[in-house]
Amino acid sequence: MRYSDSTEQDIYKETDIRKQKIETLKKQNIVVYAEKFERTHKLCEAQNLNEGDVTAIAGRVVSKRVFGKFMFIILQDIEGKMQVSLSVNEIELEKYEFFKNNVDIGDFVGVNGEIYRTKTGELTVRTNSYELLSKALKPMPEKFHGLTDMEARYRQRYLDLISNDTARKVLYGRLKFISLIRKFLSEHGFLEVETPILQSAVCGASAKPFITKHNALNMEMNLRIAPETYLKQLIAGGFDRVFEVAKCFRNEGMDQAHLQEFTQVEWYASYWNFEDNIKFFTEFLRYLVKEMTGKLEIEKEGKVFSLVNDFPRINYTETLSKILGFNVVEPNTVEELKAQVLKTGLFSEYDLKGLVTIGAVIDFMYKRKIRPNIIEPTILFNYPASLVPLARRSDRNPKLIEMFQLLINGEEICKAYSELVDPITQRETLEEQANAKLAGDDEAMDLDEGFLQAMEHGMPPISGLGFGIDRFMLMLFDQPSIRDVIFFPIMKAE
Repeated sequence: MRYSDSTEQDIYKETDIRKQKIETLKKQNIVVYAEKFERTHKLCEAQNLNEGDVTAIAGRVVSKRVFGKFMFIILQDIEGKMQVSLSVNEIELEKYEFFKNNVDIGDFVGVNGEIYRTKTGELTVRTNSYELLSKALKPMPEKFHGLTDMEARYRQRYLDLISNDTARKVLYGRLKFISLIRKFLSEHGFLEVETPILQSAVCGASAKPFITKHNALNMEMNLRIAPETYLKQLIAGGFDRVFEVAKCFRNEGMDQAHLQEFTQVEWYASYWNFEDNIKFFTEFLRYLVKEMTGKLEIEKEGKVFSLVNDFPRINYTETLSKILGFNVVEPNTVEELKAQVLKTGLFSEYDLKGLVTIGAVIDFMYKRKIRPNIIEPTILFNYPASLVPLARRSDRNPKLIEMFQLLINGEEICKAYSELVDPITQRETLEEQANAKLAGDDEAMDLDEGFLQAMEHGMPPISGLGFGIDRFMLMLFDQPSIRDVIFFPIMKAE
């Protein structure tokens, strides 16, 4: 954490004072770091008690106001705060003076007392007895101008949680959000499973992986970019519906909406197609937003997005073809596609440089000509097959896939499709991916033989969906950066 020189000196001075205080108390055989405390209510629970109720609460002291022989303190935990009063009329003068002189902001205390209301109507615990539970050696950031350094907030998240109401609301809300995801899916027949994070093949998404070495097996491995292929193997094994709240890793760029380590939920349902997933995801999203906010709308950057009505649809392939003036799925090679794109005058050779596959060129154009213009909640469907090698080809046109994405405010909220379960076609598409990797596409997939063998033993019709938890949290809580919705985001070494 970075402070001015004068502030650093103040912190060192305060820390020395606290250290001396701790040493003095220990010499007096006073327990500075208690073994436990018998708590009857959490702070949020105590807020719901009635006047006259007896309680034992504990928390961190975040405020202390002394008025002679009477004082107010505020105890805090992740779920709430509670005001506590101490008076020489209720506790011994010696105990009162001990608290006054030895308990500092940041310390943990346990309080036994009775609920009452002050003259201003604030619910308060009148202290009958207390225990010092743990002393903080360093002062809290508020005392020295608060924790305003954004980098420090991310590096020392515990201080951010102590001093920042918004951080507590958002990050505690994240836990509730993930709990609701599990609840909804479980209630709809999905079983939560676990799949490997260390994998031997890069498959499941188009992304550059993190590579590592398994010393015991003397083999190269990667951190998973997606759990997809393993979840579908479980479907092949007889599971009807599965999901995983999965940590995934992609060795790509960082910005306000992307980090290399992120959390998503993926689910797969036997006998569904992508239309079933559209209906299910719509219900899922409305449930989450209603439970989190109490209404069917999201507010982001001053804009309000309603989830009440059915989402409008945009045909991805038709829209991009209309913009370009030719059918985007007709070219059979990347060279042919680039030549036709350049004729439109919408993109330059520099724009297309480094794009070595048809899918990469199409995705590049979409992200510049379609995605930024989609503001209201909208479903895109009817994608070119070149974009996703794991998706089912349309029976009407094998150059198209049965896939959809929901976009809100130009952000991709989910990706879902009818899964490709034809092992012959799947092997062909993964062989194309392997060739693309040899041609320089470091986001192409490997040919995953374990996955292909599972498919060759037979899979039912399947539809799967991936939903980025971090990115949606960013929207739901109207935060400026994805780092604000993750407990410990990746940071550059100091």
